Amino acid sequence: MKKCTETNDPLKQVRSRVQPNPWTLALAGAGLVSFGALVQAEEAAQQVMTALSQTTLSGYVDTSAIWKFGSDGGAFIPGRSFDGGTGNLGGNKLDGFNLNVVKLQLEKPLDEGQWSAGYQVGLLFGPDAVGYNNSPLEVSDDVSVKDAYVALRVPVGNGIDVKMGTYSTVLGYEVFEGPNNPNYSRSYGWALEATQHTGVLASYKVSDAVSLSGGVANTHLAGINLRATRGKAVSETQKTYLGAVTITAPESFGALAGASLYGAIVDGFAGNTHDTTSYYVGATVPTPLEGLAVGAAYDYRDDAPLVVRGKAIANNRAYAIAGYLAYQCTEKLKLNGRFDYTNGDDGTWYESARAGTHNELFAVTGTVDYSLWANVLSRAELRWDHGLSGARPFGGTGKDKNAITLAANIVYKF
Repeated sequence: MKKCTETNDPLKQVRSRVQPNPWTLALAGAGLVSFGALVQAEEAAQQVMTALSQTTLSGYVDTSAIWKFGSDGGAFIPGRSFDGGTGNLGGNKLDGFNLNVVKLQLEKPLDEGQWSAGYQVGLLFGPDAVGYNNSPLEVSDDVSVKDAYVALRVPVGNGIDVKMGTYSTVLGYEVFEGPNNPNYSRSYGWALEATQHTGVLASYKVSDAVSLSGGVANTHLAGINLRATRGKAVSETQKTYLGAVTITAPESFGALAGASLYGAIVDGFAGNTHDTTSYYVGATVPTPLEGLAVGAAYDYRDDAPLVVRGKAIANNRAYAIAGYLAYQCTEKLKLNGRFDYTNGDDGTWYESARAGTHNELFAVTGTVDYSLWANVLSRAELRWDHGLSGARPFGGTGKDKNAITLAANIVYKF
């Protein structure tokens, strides 16, 4: 009998092209599986493995302990998103230990190719997932989808990067991901901003100094696949429009190199009878003192949906101003400070004793960040919130002008 050569032995051909498992190879040798199908299946598996090898898994586990000084420890604190007592998005976290949120993120970032493609999927688990991106697609109150989009690069000019799906808003100095913010608690301005949109967003880097972004989304509100409706009418043309510009100081600016100025606007339907328009301007500036940087943020929101004493309020307005200080003392020690002021129509943060009175709040926040363990963010924060114009919005029964909290924040990032 003539011995099969390496070139005409189908089993050897399969072995030379792919690395099938022994069981699959035995089925092929017995004639139960065709060699062509085997090769195609194995090559498809290799393509899947190649794609998966380019995907990164990251995330964090965010925990905290918060103590509120004085009476009514668990009472609502106006303006304290996710950590301000009963009624806030993250539930009552005061005077106790908390799991804030767990985030898992899968991502295949864009590479340098002209027709590059990728994706990002973020999943939130835990109390802070509640109310963040509500939609009928949620599995439960403690599970939410964040930043799930397809990313594409179109080779026009310097390259246009496109996101399509659900993505974070273009507004704001701070972000939802608490470990990426300078302080543990969030500013008043963050609570005025949109958080998430479902739509398309395009970004273009004009030069090293100027970048632009623009997009269209279903609504001003978060909520996957949420549609803009006005009463019983549904308008197919009612959409939300987003735009942003970033200006970065070049190296020729010396000590100010890297300073950035950012402006953004979001205009669209947010569940009331008029559009809601949000404006944001922010800046971050290094200083001649090594390790010290300063920042500032301004938010203005016009005509947000609001109900006060059972009555819908039109043309509701609010704004917030924040100043930031960040000082890297040593390799492990960092100090962050923030000053907050907000002014809004009655009902923005609380209902005043007198109708028509504006809500005014002021806050000072100090955060100490000291790295003790690898991959762990460990920080302590002291915050003082104060009611202005004689307001007493704290304490649950409207008897306190001040709210003072001490928080510890421990986060493992992977």
